[in-house]
Amino acid sequence: MNERKSLSFRQRMALGLHSRICDNDAQIHELRNLFWECTLRCNMNCRHCGSDCKQAPATADMPAADFLKAIDDITPHVDPHKTFITFTGGEALVRDDIEAVGLELYRRGFPWGMVTNGLLLDERRLDSLLRSGMHSITISFDGFADDHNWIRRNERSFERADHAIKLLTKTPDLVWDIVTCVNPRNYRRLDEFKEYLISIGVRYWRLFSIFPMGRAANDPDLQLSDEQFRGLFDFIEKTRKEGRIHASYGCEGFLGPYEGRVRDYYFHCRAGVNVASVLADGSISGCTSIRSNFHQGNIYKDNLWDVWQNRFQKYRDRSWARKGACAECDFFRYCKGSGMHLYDDNEELLFCHYHRMK
Repeated sequence: MNERKSLSFRQRMALGLHSRICDNDAQIHELRNLFWECTLRCNMNCRHCGSDCKQAPATADMPAADFLKAIDDITPHVDPHKTFITFTGGEALVRDDIEAVGLELYRRGFPWGMVTNGLLLDERRLDSLLRSGMHSITISFDGFADDHNWIRRNERSFERADHAIKLLTKTPDLVWDIVTCVNPRNYRRLDEFKEYLISIGVRYWRLFSIFPMGRAANDPDLQLSDEQFRGLFDFIEKTRKEGRIHASYGCEGFLGPYEGRVRDYYFHCRAGVNVASVLADGSISGCTSIRSNFHQGNIYKDNLWDVWQNRFQKYRDRSWARKGACAECDFFRYCKGSGMHLYDDNEELLFCHYHRMK
């Protein structure tokens, strides 16, 4: 697809400016978001889990003191108030010390939040988290009961997530949203589900397509057709124009002509540029979804700040990715080879969002 035929003049100008800003960000690489994969344990068995988490994984939970030591490595070098810490997993709420860790972060000046499936989030736990300084929370909510419970493989999942979301609607001064993994089952009811979300007070809704990795790698029932893939973006754009709920597509990949229309920003993979993660085994990476060949160190042998400052070259200079289908692509200047999580163990791109729309 020729760039001039698929992008408006305004999009090309905006993307060109955005690309230059992103190049500058890569040079500065200010750490703004740090994810902590605090556990690989999970109380569900979701069909699409990219980490293939289990109730009793081989990797034990990282001791809280070890993570806080890594936080103390970066604290003198960042503005804690501008560096957000997110607990993820697995399921973060299976740990009973989340509040204790959160309170230590709060005392150090770091805002923090979490991503959860909502199964364990009741009134008591929410109050405990809030008293520990929790600033934001994201809940996974994948459609009505039949569709949500099917992908989560838990008969109580919808009921518990729905209850947790209704608790959040009554909680002032908490930043929260829900995320929906779109698949052929829930795709057909997106408009109806949107109306339900609006009716219960949801204001912010992020939608993702499911990347074929982990358990999803061999499950075709989770993959949208090309027509549905484009239809998802049309649905998000229409919902945004309606203005009744703030919908957006996840930060997964470059979307060609949909850039600037389905997200609040133009695509740029910020892993290793503004975003880092500490995994359950201590590995230091860009984000928790990126394969181990792109890990940059380990907190048990490296100083987290030294790693952030002096490594991550492949994240910040993406010239190595201009190969294969990307070699002659008109959009590489904007896309830089798409998201780092979309590369395999041989550093080959597995999935191109823009290519699917061609």
